[in-house]
Amino acid sequence: MSNESNRAEGAAEELGGKIKKGIGALIGNEQMEAEGKAKELKGEAKQEAAKAAERAQGKTEEVVGAIKNRVGALIDNEQMQAEGKAKELKGEARQKANE
Repeated sequence: MSNESNRAEGAAEELGGKIKKGIGALIGNEQMEAEGKAKELKGEAKQEAAKAAERAQGKTEEVVGAIKNRVGALIDNEQMQAEGKAKELKGEARQKANE
C-alpha cells in the first residue's frame, strides 16, 4: 500500500474515531467514547508513519541526487549534474511536504 493511501486511510480512521468519540460523549457512553479515542489515535499514528516513510524516501532522493550532481561536476558532465540537482531538490521538497 502506498504512503499516500496509508495517509488517506489514517485520516479516515481518525475522523471516524472523532465521530464515535463525540457520539459516545453525547450519549454518555464511556466505552464508545474510549473506543472512538483509540480509533482516532490509531488513525493519527498511521498518518505519521506514512509521513515518516515519505521523509525517508525524500532523504534518499536528496542524497542520491547530491552524489550524482557532484560526480557530474567532477567529470564535467552538465546533464548528469543537472539531473542530480533536480533529484536532490525533489528529495528536499518531499521531505518538507511531509513535516
